[in-house]
Amino acid sequence: MPRLKGIFILHSSAYEEIYGPEVREAIDELIDVVAPPQTAEEILAHPELLREVEVILSGWGAPLIDEAFLAHAPCLRAIFYGAGSIRGFVTDALWKRGILVTSAQEVNAIPVAEYTLSAILFSLKHGWRLAGQARQQQRFPTRDGVPGVYGATVGIISLGMVGRHVREFLRPFHLHVLVYDPYVSHTEATELDVSLCSLEELFHEAQVVSLHTPLLPETTGLIRGTHLSSMRKGSTFINTSRGGLVRHEELIAVLEQRSDLHAVLDVTDPEPPQPDSQLYTLPNVTLTPHISGSLGSERRRLGQVMLEELQHFVAGEPLRYAITRERLSLMATP
Repeated sequence: MPRLKGIFILHSSAYEEIYGPEVREAIDELIDVVAPPQTAEEILAHPELLREVEVILSGWGAPLIDEAFLAHAPCLRAIFYGAGSIRGFVTDALWKRGILVTSAQEVNAIPVAEYTLSAILFSLKHGWRLAGQARQQQRFPTRDGVPGVYGATVGIISLGMVGRHVREFLRPFHLHVLVYDPYVSHTEATELDVSLCSLEELFHEAQVVSLHTPLLPETTGLIRGTHLSSMRKGSTFINTSRGGLVRHEELIAVLEQRSDLHAVLDVTDPEPPQPDSQLYTLPNVTLTPHISGSLGSERRRLGQVMLEELQHFVAGEPLRYAITRERLSLMATP
């Protein structure tokens, strides 16, 4: 039986980061790679390389798979995307052709949830505030008002891929977990051992609020100053999702008035903030440069998952992380 023909198309840096030597060697044993790795720009300049390609292995920097692209790839059957969301490259033309798409998005959610877990636990010890005060005052500040982890209340906004991982990671810590997600049923909430509530109640009750909502037209600016100003004394707000979900001017105004609150922001809007932004100087803001997603060795996990998906595909088995048009529309649900 003839072997499948494939090609890598993605940023050159992503190729090295996602598909390590062992994974590339295993891929070479499964399919015939017809050309050296290509960037999206290079493949547009040499579309003849796509003539016999049946599978594309990709990641950050994937090309737009539109009618013009597909005209050069008549044999294309599947795309293996070793990164997160596929929205940047899928089109109606792709779905009409019935091309399979699988993504490492679910696996890419793991390091985001790990970051969030660490931020939640540290926030419940008031670690950000106390570390900053110790450095500034050159003495150990008082620990009065530190809530601690056991029995604390944590709020999760949206139970998508990341939110569900966060909920599972929190299980060993004996916390009360509140959730705002209009698309989660009471039956499912019981199974997950979370309490559903309104967005307003979540901000008012939780000692740490973690945001995991997708950025959509209807969720842009979802988090207002009124939500943040209603938080309990000494509470923390964490955003690892998208900066556009938060009204940053209102966030800054609240943090100026409420020195007891803290914000941990891995994402902002714009990203990074403008050089004169108060997010850099407010003592109750911790900024990290979008590090919650897969970095370093974590990116090799994405390539490993795509190798496993390719193994299933070659064997004629169902793909574990396949994304259909219908599933993609559901994944957009806030």
